[in-house]
Order: sequence, then structure tokens, then C-alpha cells
Amino acid sequence: MTRMHENPANPAFDEYETGEMDLEERQALRRVAGLSTELQDVSEVEYRQLRLERVVLVGVWTSGTIDDAENSLQELKLLAETAGSQVLEGLIQRRKFPDPATYIGSGKALELRDVVESTGADTVICDGELSPGQLRQLEDVVKVKVIDRTALILDIFAQHAKSREGKAQVELAQLQYLLPRLRGWGGNLSRQVGGRAAGGVGIGGRGPGETKIELDRRRIRERMAKLRRQIRGMSTSRETMRQSRQRREVPAVAIAGYTNAGKSSLLNRITGAGVLVEDALFATLDPTVRRSRTPEGRLFTIADTVGFVRHLPTQLVEAFRSTLEEVADSDLILHVVDGSHPDPEGQLAAVREVFRTIEGASDVPEIVVINKADAADQEVLDRLTRRERDSVVVSARTGAGIAELLALVERRLPRLDHEVTLLVPYDRGDLISRAHKEGEVLSVDHVEDGTILNARVLPSLYQELVRVGKPVERVA
Repeated sequence: MTRMHENPANPAFDEYETGEMDLEERQALRRVAGLSTELQDVSEVEYRQLRLERVVLVGVWTSGTIDDAENSLQELKLLAETAGSQVLEGLIQRRKFPDPATYIGSGKALELRDVVESTGADTVICDGELSPGQLRQLEDVVKVKVIDRTALILDIFAQHAKSREGKAQVELAQLQYLLPRLRGWGGNLSRQVGGRAAGGVGIGGRGPGETKIELDRRRIRERMAKLRRQIRGMSTSRETMRQSRQRREVPAVAIAGYTNAGKSSLLNRITGAGVLVEDALFATLDPTVRRSRTPEGRLFTIADTVGFVRHLPTQLVEAFRSTLEEVADSDLILHVVDGSHPDPEGQLAAVREVFRTIEGASDVPEIVVINKADAADQEVLDRLTRRERDSVVVSARTGAGIAELLALVERRLPRLDHEVTLLVPYDRGDLISRAHKEGEVLSVDHVEDGTILNARVLPSLYQELVRVGKPVERVA
């Protein structure tokens, strides 16, 4: 459940909390490399929880430049390190398309096995989503656990989810991924047999008629159905809170962008929210909604959303749909991009690709916030500002550019289209207070009969003021 509070002041970056308690808790239990016992034959188990310790990365370069392929593998390295593993080696193979059997081809699979043996790795991570058959056949060759990019991202989400809704969403995505990848061998299977057709097994040899793997699949489907019902119930609560904000007609701003672009840091800088900040991918998953004000005093809500990444698993997009609706229902999107990243244009394109899957998100006005200006190259910043029409360069760490950003937010928020100049009786001071909170007060003058209010307000407050107040020209 999201919580809201208002902090009109914008404190200095080193004066507010950045989630130190959450960060300390997350780092309290660390994996120790080299203390695992791996099975020699991975086919002995049906499913084993990911234990990423010493890994080798492998990617297939099918299109684009070599820089694009290296950036993708570098991102996979950051994902693996975020999951708690030690990266030993990274390999890229040039192919027109991934091999349908082993992803990298039989010859390269044997070379990969030699690399795994020489480095002492216990896991291979592939930079793509592999089919169940590709995973199984590549495991048979390299003799260690093989996972793909999707499973890695799901593992990170499972580690970082904190709220009840977030945990349910991640579990649903994991089960959707796991369902077609269940495996069973030998004694794990139960067959329906009997009589002469069963080779003389006869009475006592008949199984229950449902294999263990089918039983597991049925249980997984039942669990997925239960999770979907829970998420629908929690999304109803989120929708109720969203409608409550809309009834008050407070403009909504959503912070979206690539993972580790600095969204939580920007939220902390603007509102002093104290959200966890960590130099890691997908550090924060649970959405946070806070109140803030523009330089002219106008109230608005600002929401931090889950980060995006290239090839974000479709299971996660579906599971987090209720959370991503915060983007579609907002009045303005602050699209944060890491200006110091080797490929910021690729980050922008990846996020907008996800926007296209969310109904209504592509129609919301967007401000591109080029973050980490203190670490970025000036030529890159100039290139991005020329490319993006509505953009502003900021540094959430130092606070540079935040004033310009808030001024731009002020101009892009929906306008308060009702200006009033009325005499409001002193016994209706609540309306004056609402004008300060929800509108833009231009002037206030206290006279004998009440308060002369000149302000721009929303339609609902305008109707109240017109009903209670008196036009100034009629005052004698």
C-alpha cells in the first residue's frame, strides 16, 4: 500500500534519508562465493532454486553494432551482480539468429563447457529468453545450471519486492515462467498402466492416472489463479486511492524510466521522500506516491514507478500492470534517463516500447529528465537536448537543474482555468485554505466583511466559491 505525505520544502540531498535502514537490511545477508555444493548431473533434480555465485555470461549478437552487443552484455553483468553473483567471464557469438537447439550452436557449446571448467563457474547466464528445450540441451553439454535473462530478472524482483502486492506480482510472474519449464524423470513419473497392455504388470501396477509433472502443473495453475484474484483485489484498493486523488482534482505526475537511471533519487530530491537509493538495477520495485508543490505553490502528486529494462519479461509487464497504470493515469510523465550511460537513446527507446503496451500511456505528455549530469559527457547532454524537444538536464545527487525541472512541470501541468476575485466571509475560511492547497492564490486582502480572494482554482472549488462569495464590484 502506498503512503502519501507532504513536504513542501526541498531539503538538501545530504539532509534527508535515502532508505538507509532498507539498504542495511538488504545488505545484512550476503552470499559467500565458493561455499556451494553442486550436483554433477543436473538432471537429477526437477527444479532447483537459483543460487547465482560464480557465473559465465554468454550472448548472441544477431543485429546492430558490436557496441550494442557489448552494452547488452554489460547490462547482463550488472543484473548478475545485483542478484548477488560473481561474474568470471563474458562471451559473445556472432550469428544470424540463435541456434534452436543450444542457443549458441553445438560447437560453441563445447567451447563454453571448456570455459566453465577452466573458470570453475557453477552457472551460465544467457543474454536472451531461451526455450525449455534450449535450456535443457545446453545444460546437458556444459554440465552446470543454465538460466536465461528472464529468470535472472525474476530472481532480482523476488529479492527486492517488499510489499504484499509486489510479492504477489513477482510470484505470479515466476510461476508463469516456470510452468512450461517443469521437468521430471524416472521415479518422479507415475503412469496409468495395467493388464496385459502393461507388459504383465497387472494388479498393483496401476498408477493414479496423473503424472507428478501434471500434478505440479495443476497446482501451479491453481496458485496462479489465486494470485490473480489477490492482485485484482489489491488493484481495486489502488484504483480507489487513485480515484480519491482525481476527485480532489490534484494533478498527478509519474516518474518513469530505465532501471538505475535515478528515479528514486529524483523523488527524494523533489519531495524528501526517503526512498531507498542504491547503485543497482531494480533497487526499488514498490511504487511510492508523495505530494509536492511547484515554485508557485501549486499542489501535485508525484509517483515513483518500477524501472524498465531492455527485453523486460512479458510476465512482469502483465503482473505489474496495476502498478504501471499509475503512468497511464497521470497528467505528466517525467521520463528519467541516465545521461552517463553508454547508450541513453537505447534506454529511451526501451522505456517507450513498454509504454506502448500500457493503454493510454503513450498519450500522456512527457518531459525527458536527463539525470546524472555531474557524471555525463557534455557532448552527450547536448545531443540529447537537441533530440528531445521537452527535456531538462539535472543531477539528483547535487541538485543542479531541479529548479528548472519544477518550473517546467509548472508550465506542463493542466492549467487552473477558473480565475476568481470574490469576497469570502470569515466563517468560510476553509475555502481560503483549499484555495491555498489546491489552487494558485494571486492575492489575499482582509477587509471588514471578509477576505477578498484573487486566485486560479479548479472547477469544483470554483463552484463552491461562487455559491458562497460575493463579487468584489458589488461590495459597497
